[in-house]
This record gives sequence, structure tokens and C-alpha cells, in this order.
Amino acid sequence: MSAHQSVLPAETIEFLAPVSGQVFVDATCGAGGHTALLAAAVGAEGSVIALDQDDAALAIARRRLAHVSQIQFVRANFRDLREVLDSLGIGKVNGILADLGTSSMQLTGDDRGFSFRSEGELDMRMDERNATTAARLLQTSSVEELGRIFRDFGEERHWRAMARAVVRYRETGEPFTGPALQALAHRVARTGRAGGIDSATRIFQALRIAVNDELGALSEFLPAAENSLVEGGRLAVISFHSLEDRLVKRHFREAARGCVCPKDLPRCVCGHRATLRELTRKPITPSEEECRVNPRARSAKLRVAQRLG
Repeated sequence: MSAHQSVLPAETIEFLAPVSGQVFVDATCGAGGHTALLAAAVGAEGSVIALDQDDAALAIARRRLAHVSQIQFVRANFRDLREVLDSLGIGKVNGILADLGTSSMQLTGDDRGFSFRSEGELDMRMDERNATTAARLLQTSSVEELGRIFRDFGEERHWRAMARAVVRYRETGEPFTGPALQALAHRVARTGRAGGIDSATRIFQALRIAVNDELGALSEFLPAAENSLVEGGRLAVISFHSLEDRLVKRHFREAARGCVCPKDLPRCVCGHRATLRELTRKPITPSEEECRVNPRARSAKLRVAQRLG
């Protein structure tokens, strides 16, 4: 199993600008790469709340960072950020980070069912307390629901044909394994590629998003995170595909808007005030050197906003 490498580490810390004594949240700590950097920056007088819904990843982070006393680890989905902070007696924090990427541990662990190599039935659950696996979704969803998943979450142009192919395949009684689903996607797409991205990659992405309700969780996290920041506090989000980045961009832009009255009104009557200031009008992307060392970083986009008074 290859070691997980945190994406955009220097840029993330630069924009979050943590200093000694502050309180930060790593809302998706994974193996703890970004967590360790934040803990080092806030020092013994500060604290870092490290969340992750994946118990296996959290266990690794706990072991790696057992010597760092200022980190509190909590098994939780980042959509539950406000509830976690309330349970810890924390009102506002100085900064929040969410790295939305799937970790190397998940992608390379065949037993987790995230990869093409997974010979067992596809799982794809970030949180194993979730009852719905990818295999179960494929076995029980209607052709219409499967089509919606492949179209909306995978942006797969062959979504109709793929949904029908899945329904035909399950009639054979054969399990939905990584190699089986990859072969099915390639057979439907014929070339195996659409828009420069492997069709199987699109299908796997769609299933993972559906199983874990990733976009729903992100939609709940963003306002909760914004409202959990002190004035001047910063929120950083690293996304890895257009669906995530679009949600983050839209939230930041809408929160950064001031008056929304029609332009022909002589004065503001809406009372709307901006709550965030975008610090990255365009997303920060990894350097060529980082992509060379860590190829999985190539699709990462970092956006950062600052809480206004």
C-alpha cells in the first residue's frame, strides 16, 4: 500500500495562515498530513480538531500523531461539523480545511472496493456504518435511478446505455466486482474513453459519490463551516472534480455578494450583506513538480475564503 501524500500542503498552510494559540479544524483529516502541519503551526497553546468518517484512516492518523497532544480526533462526517464543535464546547474557530480527495489507502486497498482491482463485491463506503454499498446500489436501483447517478455524478455521456447494461448484467447473477464493472463500462463506451477520461473512471466516481452522498454532505458543510468561523477566520477547500469545485465556487461567490437589489433602485432595500471574501478568485492548482511527485494531485483545486464581520 502506497503512502498517502497530502495535496498542496504549502499553499494550504499559506492561505489558512495559522499562528500559535489558534484553533483549527481539519474536517477530513485522512492520514493526518494537513493535520500535522496545522498542529505544528498553532503549537502547544493552540488546538486542532481532526474529523474523519473513515475509521481506518482515523486510526492511522491517531497512530501517526499520537505524540501531538493538541489534536483531538473525532470520527464524524464533515457535514456534522457544527454538532461536533458544540459537543466539544467550541463556538468559533480560526480556520477550517476540507480536503475532499479519496485517499491512497482507500484507492489501493482492494478490500474497500474503490478500485478497478477490487475482486470482491464493490463497497466504496467511506463510513462502514453506512448500510448501502456500491454493489447493493447496482443490484437494487432502477434503470432510471442508475441513469441519473451515472449522468449527474459521473457526467458520463453513455449513461442510458450503461444503466441498461447494469440491469442486464445483474440478471446473470454474477457479482459486481471492480474488473467486472470496468469491463462493462468499456464495452458500453466501446473506446473506453469519453472527453479524455476513462468511462470506467466516471462510473466509479458516480457510484462513490452516490454511496457516500458526497455532494449532499458538502452542501451542508459549507454553510456550517462559514458560520463556525471567527471574524477574519478562513475556510479552505481542496476539490478534485468539477461537481465539487462548482459547489464550492458557487457558495463562495454567493456569500461574497453584497446588495442584490435591482440596479434601478435608488437605494438598497434588500439588506443583504456579504459574509465571505474570496481570497482565491481563481483556484490554486498544484505545480508541475508536485504533479510529477504525486500524480493524484493533478486535478486538485484549492479555494479559500475569509469570514467577514
